[in-house]
Amino acid sequence: MMDEKLKLENIRNVLIRQEETIIFSLIERAQYKINNKIYEPGAFEIQDFDGSFCDFYLYQSECVDSKIRRFTAPDQYPFFNDLPKPVIPLDKVDSPIINTAININQKLKDIYINQLVPYICASGDDGQYGSGVLCDKLCLRALSNRIHYGMFVAESKFQNQTDEYLALVANNDREGIMALLTNEEVEERLLARVKKKAATYGQDPGDVTNSYKIEPIHVVEIYHRWIIPLTKQVEVDYLMERGRNYQC
Repeated sequence: MMDEKLKLENIRNVLIRQEETIIFSLIERAQYKINNKIYEPGAFEIQDFDGSFCDFYLYQSECVDSKIRRFTAPDQYPFFNDLPKPVIPLDKVDSPIINTAININQKLKDIYINQLVPYICASGDDGQYGSGVLCDKLCLRALSNRIHYGMFVAESKFQNQTDEYLALVANNDREGIMALLTNEEVEERLLARVKKKAATYGQDPGDVTNSYKIEPIHVVEIYHRWIIPLTKQVEVDYLMERGRNYQC
């Protein structure tokens, strides 16, 4: 019997909630300029830390998150490895997905800093460094959660089409797996939905200028260019590993 978390209706509800979190976090980041200084290692003198100000804040945040067991959940993945252990006892977690080493957060962070931030933020430096990295952390966490949730989607699809995926894995056919898991109609509905949400959430009530805190088409492009492809990469990686483990 399929786990409740893997039923398509439940997965869809989670993904819809994640859309709203992502849109709101992007709106918050877009109000500040790029502030390249926060991404440059050594731009700020930080005791016992050699990375950027953004990395420093993200690492410190993840240290706290790790202590309260955040990363023991099957849908949470850290950006750093050397994190402290939880300060409270670990509970046994019944995960509906298999345990893997899949984590593309470093690739995500590189895309976010070098492509996504310049795409939604005005160029220049407004000195809002603390506010900027706070928004960066919220954006990166929301994006990471959404992208890695692809493993739940992949597991659901694997259980529904086990023989088809096993055959593709046996042939090491990543392109075939990508084609099988892709549903263009669903993706088009997703893009239309996030565009509508971005238009609704990104405009102040009563604003007659038709100006947005973030252009809805930009949110659509973020999904189209980065979120969907990275999610599908995670799904393919997961299905490859899932199929190999199934055959053992």
